[in-house]
Amino acid sequence: MTSAVPFADELAAKPPEVLLVDDDEVNLLLTAVALRERGFRVTESSGGEHALQLLADWAPDIIVLDAMMPGLDGFATCRRLRAMHGFENVPVLMLTGLDDDASIARAYQAGATDFFVKATQWSLLAGRLQYLLRASRTRIELERSQAKLARAQDLARMGSFDWRRVGMAGSGSLMLSAQGLRVLGYGLADGISLRGVLRLVQRGERRSVLRLLQGVVLHSSVLATDVPVTLSDGRQRIIHVEAEPEFNEHGHSVGYTGIVQDVTDRRIAEDRIRHLANFDSLTGLPNRRQLVWRMERAIEHARRLGHPCAFLMIDLDRFKIINDTLGHAAGDELLMEVAQRLRACVRHSEQVMESSLEAVGSRAHRSLEAVGRLGGDEFIALLPEINDERDAQRVADRILEVMRDPVWVGGQECFVTASVGIAIFPRDGASVADLMRNSDVAMFSVKSQGKDASAIYSPQLAGRGREKLELESALHKAIERDELVMHYQPMVDVRLARMVGVEALMRWQRGNTLVPPGDFIPLAEESGLIVPLSEWALREAARQARLWQNSFGFDDAISVNLPSRVFERTQLVEQLHHNAQAYGIPHRMVKLEITETGLMKELQSVIPSLHQLKEIDVEVAIDDFGTGYSSLAYLTTLPISELKIDRSFVRDLGVTPQSSGVVTAIIAVARSLKLRVIGEGVETLRQMEVLHRLGCNLMQGFLFSRPIPPDDLELWLKQTVLPRRAPWIGQASELEFGSSPPPRAAGSRT
Repeated sequence: MTSAVPFADELAAKPPEVLLVDDDEVNLLLTAVALRERGFRVTESSGGEHALQLLADWAPDIIVLDAMMPGLDGFATCRRLRAMHGFENVPVLMLTGLDDDASIARAYQAGATDFFVKATQWSLLAGRLQYLLRASRTRIELERSQAKLARAQDLARMGSFDWRRVGMAGSGSLMLSAQGLRVLGYGLADGISLRGVLRLVQRGERRSVLRLLQGVVLHSSVLATDVPVTLSDGRQRIIHVEAEPEFNEHGHSVGYTGIVQDVTDRRIAEDRIRHLANFDSLTGLPNRRQLVWRMERAIEHARRLGHPCAFLMIDLDRFKIINDTLGHAAGDELLMEVAQRLRACVRHSEQVMESSLEAVGSRAHRSLEAVGRLGGDEFIALLPEINDERDAQRVADRILEVMRDPVWVGGQECFVTASVGIAIFPRDGASVADLMRNSDVAMFSVKSQGKDASAIYSPQLAGRGREKLELESALHKAIERDELVMHYQPMVDVRLARMVGVEALMRWQRGNTLVPPGDFIPLAEESGLIVPLSEWALREAARQARLWQNSFGFDDAISVNLPSRVFERTQLVEQLHHNAQAYGIPHRMVKLEITETGLMKELQSVIPSLHQLKEIDVEVAIDDFGTGYSSLAYLTTLPISELKIDRSFVRDLGVTPQSSGVVTAIIAVARSLKLRVIGEGVETLRQMEVLHRLGCNLMQGFLFSRPIPPDDLELWLKQTVLPRRAPWIGQASELEFGSSPPPRAAGSRT
């Protein structure tokens, strides 16, 4: 019997405490030993009376009771402990040798959480206990959440109500919760009706509220509105009402349930919130939201009146040094001084701009001029009307000049300069986003050339961004131009010295350059091109499998690594089926790989596809296993056939004991779930030896072969594997058979 690792979500916590009660000393000993080996802390008891004595001053995490015991049996013990304070919800697992319905019903009637038929299946018993513990923790968290919700509603001055329709005339009965009564100024003993509540509505609003309610009831629609009321003590409040209709089994509306909340304080604070929504709280300058609105209006007027406007992106050059050296308080002081200086460089308007300027006059757009703070140490100056770029340059020069003066912050003199990027509408962009991006490009060009200067945007400054766009455009055409190629890396069984499959690795033949996947796959993921690239890879794998089958009897699987978004596509199974039929190969000859991180990130979206793939005999492997955060509970239910140990663990085998420990654990998990396990990135004989010794015979890496073009695979088999010339074959033979070589039949499957 081997020691097992505690379940994953308890690794960082103390071992669960178990009270094990059984009158059979042998069974008590065996069960206790098995549970201790599986990470539980076990306290043993030989009978019900003794167990109840232990529970008088101790509370375990879970209790395991033998049903049939002399004296106080398990059923009676369970009833007694359920009556004890604090043990109403402690998980209790009843162990019984009986599996008839009467015994099961009796166990539940006595208060048992679950039952388990006595057996030597210790892992199954441990798993049942783990499940009960998780369920108990979930219940406790739910109770805490409910208590927090009740407290939150109380703090939010919120209550609930229920209105039931009576008769066809629309009248009904109204019931309010205790908090709902308090919100409306009533006591718990006060009688309340819908008519009485409506009388609270202020006279000027009562007619419109009645029309609203009649329309909501007539159409059985959702209600959400704020109602001004005058309470019985004369206080004027604003009550927010939300309600949803309820329907009977025939689909007829039977009433409404909802909430009432006193939101008066929210209304009082609206003016303050409005200001905070539009201005930076530290500097008092317009914030990003207000700036974007002003810039959009400035562009509209510039387009209509036919004049240019300018955006100046301003970034402080030495702010981080001062902020880190003198502290955040000094940094805030500096930002406030900078704001004052920048404000003096333009005709700054403090007015909150949120409505149209059409009615104000033909030159009203000039009131949009301002300098604002985008965030951090970034500012932007908006010049809504200029004659040409020289006007913008003069403002930039003025900003650079005032910023060169020393600043006193944190009790000492500091020097802070600025870098300014200028973009002109309409020359440098037709939208706010274009002009902000291009002014940002110009500002960064100043940063890269020494700072404390300004630059006007030009297309040459965006060279690097243009290169990225050109690469994306070329990648779009790569499939049409047949520029994508596959290289294949064999997977080998070192024990039998034969190939057991290959992994397909995409390359891009761009002219005379073979672009590795690391240079274009991230761009493909970002742009969405990863989907057509993946579809091409699946077709190519099926085609190549058929060619190899005809050439040298290939009968293994070609593995294709796909992103999670492809697994979410409903067409995946249909495409694999179509490819298999088109090239006349069985579905199993194309295997899919998904990284552990990608699987767990989109698990719920991927699960349906995994089950559909299993139905058509397509296997799925988890790649880079050990680097993500897989739940063992999910692994036991997912239709996965293979785990691939991440190369980061294989690389350190024989160097750090931690890597061997992780690999051992992964192999143990794979064996317990009856999954194949493959070691990736094997580059040395030492790594191969350690993997083999730990029980992993399937491997992949440069030690055996680099990724090679498809035509070279048969040559690799003929020149390396079949003649048994590779150093790893001899080494593996010694590990498996000592000095005697394995039989010739263990060569590569061809």
